[in-house]
This record gives sequence, C-alpha cells and structure tokens, in this order.
Amino acid sequence: QVQLVESGGDLVQAGGSLRLSCAASGSIVSINTMGWYRQAPGKQRELVATITSGGITNYADSVEDRFTVSRDNAKNTTYLQMNNLKPEDTAVYYCNAKIVTWYQGNYWGRGTQVTVSS
Repeated sequence: QVQLVESGGDLVQAGGSLRLSCAASGSIVSINTMGWYRQAPGKQRELVATITSGGITNYADSVEDRFTVSRDNAKNTTYLQMNNLKPEDTAVYYCNAKIVTWYQGNYWGRGTQVTVSS
C-alpha cells in the first residue's frame, strides 16, 4: 500500500512564503512524475507544478515566477516552495505521484490547506 502525506499548509499574509512537503511511503519500486495540484472553493482542481524523476519541471502560468517544485528521490519526497503568495493562491493543495509498485498507479494525498490573507 502506498501513501502520500502532505504537510506545510498554513495561514499566511499576502507577500509571504510557505514550503509544502509531500512524502511517499509504502512498497515503492520507483516514482515517476510527482506534482502539486490545488482546488479552491467552487473551482475545479488545477495543476500547479510537476517534476519528473529526472528533474524536468512544469508550472502553471499563474505561479511560474513565484513557485519552485523540487524533489529528493532518496527520500521519496517532493517540495513546493511558494513565494510572494497572493490571496488567489488560497486553496487545498494536493500532492500527486505516479508510483511503481507491481504496476504504475496514480496516487493522491489528502491535501493541505493554504490560506493567504490580504
């Protein structure tokens, strides 16, 4: 069984910074792409950033100059450094990973709340 556990969500003022972490655990053979998605109230879940096992990154236009995704393959962990946060970044942030056990599955964490006050 595989689990993804996010941490780091908080209430922060506009212009502030947060660092989210997501650790994968379980019977893991390898992890391919890891990523972060977010869902604001009344809106659909949207991509924030992804990173491949080789370190290739992809960002939503709305966060590209402010957020940085990274990963530590030895720890099966991905991070999202969020700078210059804006009220519109308020959402539940979900970790996602393509994880190989005896097959490749698509896994989600339970989410961590980020609230940015103006």
